Amino acid sequence: MTLHEVLSRIYHISLRELGIMRQNPIYGFCTVVFPIVVIIFFTSLMAGGQPTEMPIGIVDQDNTTTTRAMIRQLDAFQSSKVAGYYPNVNEAREAIQRNEIFAFLYIPKGTTSGLMTSTQPKISFYYSNVTLVAGNMLFKDLKTICTLGSAAVGKTKLQAIGKTNDEVRTFLQPIAVDAHLIENPWVSYNIYLTTSMAPGVLMVFIFLLTPYAIGTELKFKRSRQLMKMAGNNIYVAIAGKMLPMTLLFLTMMYGFEFYIFHMLDFPHPGGVVPLLLMGLLSVLACQGFGIFAFGLMPSLRMSISISALWSVLSFSVAGATYPLSAMDPEIQSLAQLFPLRHYFMLYQMCEFNGYPLSYAWFNIMFLLMIAVLPIFTLRNIKRAMLVYVYIP
Repeated sequence: MTLHEVLSRIYHISLRELGIMRQNPIYGFCTVVFPIVVIIFFTSLMAGGQPTEMPIGIVDQDNTTTTRAMIRQLDAFQSSKVAGYYPNVNEAREAIQRNEIFAFLYIPKGTTSGLMTSTQPKISFYYSNVTLVAGNMLFKDLKTICTLGSAAVGKTKLQAIGKTNDEVRTFLQPIAVDAHLIENPWVSYNIYLTTSMAPGVLMVFIFLLTPYAIGTELKFKRSRQLMKMAGNNIYVAIAGKMLPMTLLFLTMMYGFEFYIFHMLDFPHPGGVVPLLLMGLLSVLACQGFGIFAFGLMPSLRMSISISALWSVLSFSVAGATYPLSAMDPEIQSLAQLFPLRHYFMLYQMCEFNGYPLSYAWFNIMFLLMIAVLPIFTLRNIKRAMLVYVYIP
């Protein structure tokens, strides 16, 4: 078979596939409609960067000028908002259980006098970590306000014995911390999470639609026609069948990257080349795994189930929310078979931090390896196309 004949067969199979996609609305929804909805959903969900004015409660049994000043300072924080005062800890705890507040500050009676006499009074704060982001941010605010309250009293006492402002500052903070957040000084969760979650959902569609497209050839008894058009060459058949979806998913992936990095201006010091490579290799790797899964089990139901399980597990081992290095060694090894993991590492190293692509050679290699996995199962797919009978 000459090159011209191969390209001609791929072209005609792709036209046939476009006709199938036009008749089946599942393709339109999974390649265009749902990806656009996902992109808009994630980028607008955290458009503010961080949650603000999260409700907290106050149990102030001391009720002095000092404690009221602490509460006003806490209310002035961007992420905290004093939503209610409670007479005791039990009522504040019940308010957390009713999801009315995420945390509360407990100031027992005698706190101010204890501060003045240096008897180390205890101020308690309680927070719910069911909502992880809210819990961590409110923990930081509550801890800060307790530290500031102690520092304010210490400043007053030191000034009373004649210490200068410089001496007071040196005593209260002997070491000044100069912190710098790399590439995301706003601590925007939109930048941290959207760049991994939205591509992950797009990959779910690729994982699911790839075995579906091949399996429906058997289901609707079109497989022999496909093989005839390909000259019984399974490589030509799969290439022609996957080409339209590959181009559509690449368009959506590049559209997503253009939207967040150029229209929303997410940090991208790595430039255009890593973006193009990330999109291309991720789409090919997801399709490669989907074809491989169908080749292992030439069943529409089983191959989609395998791909669905693999795509959902990707979010757990990608490392975007929990570092892979903290997981068990077995999980760390298995994670290399998930395309989302390597997409995230490519983004983190080469796009977010601006390192050259040579730093991510390992991830590029694994994406290429996953993309060529179908080589080991294409013979099984060919046999299924020519021999197998679809069993509902």
